[in-house]
Amino acid sequence: MMAAARAYAGFFETLTPAGLAGLDRFVVPDVRFVDPFNDVVGVEGMRRVLGRMFVDLPDARFRVSDVAVGQAAYLRWSFAGGRWTIEGMSEVHLAGDGRASLHVDHWDAAGQLYARVPVLGWVLRAVRRRIGTFP
Repeated sequence: MMAAARAYAGFFETLTPAGLAGLDRFVVPDVRFVDPFNDVVGVEGMRRVLGRMFVDLPDARFRVSDVAVGQAAYLRWSFAGGRWTIEGMSEVHLAGDGRASLHVDHWDAAGQLYARVPVLGWVLRAVRRRIGTFP
C-alpha cells in the first residue's frame, strides 16, 4: 500500500493541466473526491475540479511532505498557487489495485482562505476572539 500511496503523491506533485488526462491510472472509475468546496463522484468529476483549479490558478503546485499508511493513506501537503499557500492533509482510501477510491482533503478553509478576504476576515477574527480561549 505504501508504494501505491507514494505513486499517488507523486502524481499530485507533478500534476499539470495536461497530466489530468492520466488521472484514471490513479483513481477508480467511481472515485469520490471531497474538499471544503466540492463533493464529486467519478473520474470526470474529479478531473473537472482539478481542471478548474488550474483555470483559476495556472501556477498551482502541490508538495507532499509526508506519507503515512494505516487503514488509509495520509498525505501531508502544501499547496501554492497565485498568492495562496495552503497546508493540508489528504485521506486516501486505496482499492485492491492500488488506485484511490476515496480522496478527502482536510484543510482549514476559514483560517487559510476566508480569513484573507477583507470584510469576511475581520468577521472571522472577531468570532475567534469571542469563542477562543485566548485573545
